[in-house]
Amino acid sequence: MIWPALVALLCSVALAGCSFKPDKEVWELSGPVFGTSYHIKVVLNDDKDRLEQLSAGINKVLDGVDASMSTWRDDSELSRFNEQADKSQWFPVSDNFYEVLQESHRVSDLSNGAFDITIGPVVNLWGFGPEARPETIPDEDLLAQRMSEVGYDKLQMRDTPNKAIRSDYPLYLDLSAIAKGYGVDAVGRYLDKQGVEAYLVEIGGEVDTRGRKPDGDVWRLAIEKPVSQTQTVQRIVALEDLAMATSGDYRNYFEVDGHRYSHTIDPATGHPISHKLASVSVITDNCMSADAMATALNVMGQDKGYTFAVKHDIAAYFIYRGDDGFDTKYTPAFSSYLLD
Repeated sequence: MIWPALVALLCSVALAGCSFKPDKEVWELSGPVFGTSYHIKVVLNDDKDRLEQLSAGINKVLDGVDASMSTWRDDSELSRFNEQADKSQWFPVSDNFYEVLQESHRVSDLSNGAFDITIGPVVNLWGFGPEARPETIPDEDLLAQRMSEVGYDKLQMRDTPNKAIRSDYPLYLDLSAIAKGYGVDAVGRYLDKQGVEAYLVEIGGEVDTRGRKPDGDVWRLAIEKPVSQTQTVQRIVALEDLAMATSGDYRNYFEVDGHRYSHTIDPATGHPISHKLASVSVITDNCMSADAMATALNVMGQDKGYTFAVKHDIAAYFIYRGDDGFDTKYTPAFSSYLLD
């Protein structure tokens, strides 16, 4: 469910002895959104009026992303596309929606379909979308019927003006594996336009950073150990003007007869992923791309995903289940961001 954004303004303790921007402090704006929560840190002077203006602007940005890309809202742009009566007609889409469709297609093409926003009908069948969760494992005949509706290459786009069409296929799009990252980027772009020189934007674990903290240090972020009971740090990374997103199976899943079913569906099989990869984190220059690519690598698994990431110079950190706890590996492109 998408919750309306509520903002709390929290001032950090003034930093003593700063050498970078001693006249500024880190302020936090936080609240629920997209069925999760956001936490935004901005480096500013002590200016309550400006903070209130920023919080109102951030709310407007997030509301816009929600109104465009939520599968949980009947009136969203995405839902109107999915429910379009005449599916053979071009559907006008907003610039934001079109940008997400374009990036989705790029990552789908690059990953040979490991990332696919047309997997929505199968996601719903397994109970991870707006439809109710089934009491039993989906019937194979019904699964095959839903899989016949999947295929990113069946979605066509054109610009000037922006439009999308299903090419006579009954496609149902699910942007949940990329829209959250896009929301992070959208907030970051808003803060850039407002002249905020340093910030950290986090929505449900997806992050974008700009500049540095008032003491001149880079932003330090934790990669979580993939356990559902507690929040435990696996490694710390340092980011400046970069984004990071994580895809994992340890938060959203269900169990039937002792078998665990992940919310991440493999577009090649229509079944939840079942390999040993527990989570993968990706660092790129924008959160939308990191979000989509982390999902693609998670679908591939630790071996195929690692090989793919190295080949394409992707900064990725893999945590997978070993014989005795968790094992990790990361690509050469990721190593420079790790802190000991």
